[in-house]
Amino acid sequence: MPARLLDGVSLAASTLETVSAEAVDFAASTGRKPCLATVLVGDDPSSHVYVRMKVNRSRKVGIDSRRIDLPESTTTGELLSVLHDLSSDPAVDAILLQHPVPAHIDERAAFEAIDPRKDVDGVTRTSFAQMAFGEPGFSSATPGGIMRLLDADNVQLAGASAVVIGRSPILGKPVGMLLLAADATVTLCHSKTTDLADEVRRADVVIAAVGRPEFIRGDWIKPGAVVIDAGYNEGNIGDVEFSAAAERAGLITPVPGGVGPMTIAVLLDQTVQAAKALADVR
Repeated sequence: MPARLLDGVSLAASTLETVSAEAVDFAASTGRKPCLATVLVGDDPSSHVYVRMKVNRSRKVGIDSRRIDLPESTTTGELLSVLHDLSSDPAVDAILLQHPVPAHIDERAAFEAIDPRKDVDGVTRTSFAQMAFGEPGFSSATPGGIMRLLDADNVQLAGASAVVIGRSPILGKPVGMLLLAADATVTLCHSKTTDLADEVRRADVVIAAVGRPEFIRGDWIKPGAVVIDAGYNEGNIGDVEFSAAAERAGLITPVPGGVGPMTIAVLLDQTVQAAKALADVR
């Protein structure tokens, strides 16, 4: 029996309805809308598309968007100065540095220049530690979206065997921490993993985040497993061989329409939460 789809479009829509209502309430109580600042360095076409989508969606739900575009020649020091200014600006509630940044920039230093209270993309060390220790804070947007998808479909993670393929600091590692916090038994796989297919075959939950089209083969999937494809490759192809995997899985995310919509929904939800928390502090 083919797998049932985990519908990120519908869940994102319902999430954004709540975000919009909270943004209206915030504006009514403070006299201004929540504000998300997006910083983009360079001319990467995909990054420009992603930022434009986030800006447009922000405005639709009642969040002000301040967009800062910097040239490819921007130095690490210049970028840090921009991020420090945004971090100290009381009119800015949330900061998103679109990644990846150009190769000559120290991306980790740039992330750490963001005030953790405004780190709605969950990229700072503080946010990672909060995810690892199960403390209140902002999750990385895509991992947070994945966890909300699993929760919405009542996927039981406690005691489940979860395999994450990919160990990036903004996806693989943080989603591993969130799965651990949900009491799953987590295996992080990567380019040096031997017998990857066997690791996947034992998994009750598979999170694919490698950035290689159809790298995870359908016949690797354990019958009835939950498959989350966080990859997006040219031609609307994910990291999982979808048609073959869907014949074996119990639940599976489509590409597009699965994880992607939830990434933006979590980002904007966390923007409103950041605005509310900072307003309380002020």
